[in-house]
Amino acid sequence: MPQSAQPNTQQAALWNDASGKAWVEMQPILDGVLAPFESLVVDAGYPGEGGNVLDIGCGAGATTLAMARRVGNDGRCVGLDISQPLVTLAAERARVEEVANASFEVGDAQAYAFESGRFDAVVSRFGVMFFDDPVAAFTNIRQAARRDGKLAFVAWRSPVENGFLTTAARAAAPFLPPASVPDPDAPGQFAFADGAKVKRILEASGWSSIKVERVDVPCRIAEGDLMAYVTRLGPVGAALREVDQATAEKITAVLPAAFAPFVEGGEAGFNAACWLATARA
Repeated sequence: MPQSAQPNTQQAALWNDASGKAWVEMQPILDGVLAPFESLVVDAGYPGEGGNVLDIGCGAGATTLAMARRVGNDGRCVGLDISQPLVTLAAERARVEEVANASFEVGDAQAYAFESGRFDAVVSRFGVMFFDDPVAAFTNIRQAARRDGKLAFVAWRSPVENGFLTTAARAAAPFLPPASVPDPDAPGQFAFADGAKVKRILEASGWSSIKVERVDVPCRIAEGDLMAYVTRLGPVGAALREVDQATAEKITAVLPAAFAPFVEGGEAGFNAACWLATARA
């Protein structure tokens, strides 16, 4: 796909408006759900004490802060995200938590003017599936890494393997207009569902020593937070912001029963079926 002068304009619009604001509001819940991935990504991408690390699609900064603590005061972790609301929150968290070696910048990793060879490692927790042109993006990201620098990220596998993540959309579907068949190559949550595709993207963008490994991570969310989670985020969250009140009430009424199979002992539990991709610049 030819790269436009301003790529990822749709994603920028989403994450600087409704989606970004929803993630800001839901930050404590999201960090709790995704906490198991912090150590996974930090361990895989850790460049050693004093290392300089870039976190792509850093969101509200949880992984950036975790890596900054891991590399120590002589190291640094820079979080980059397309969403100004999320970067603002992340920077405030670094200030409050006194993580002085974490910093945050607003930018699109596909087109950002990185300093060549600046980083010893590049990491991401579910932040790399949204590029219009992933080969162009990972080529640009590679320029930011020093020679033999690390790359480590997690991305979702297929919707079929992630039933929890698609339950809300299936439950809401009878009350919404028919959805078009998703384009597997379009930017989005499941854009990297095909592990072979992920490897091809990294090969085409010049990375080496590529590994794309299946990981299955148990995640949990308090039952009291579950409905907020499924009605504020994702495609159902977006739909509920657009539909009339009667339709919204019908959708929210069916969601508790749809998620009942996941709930036990005051918590909802699910398996996060992902890829852990690692490579070298």
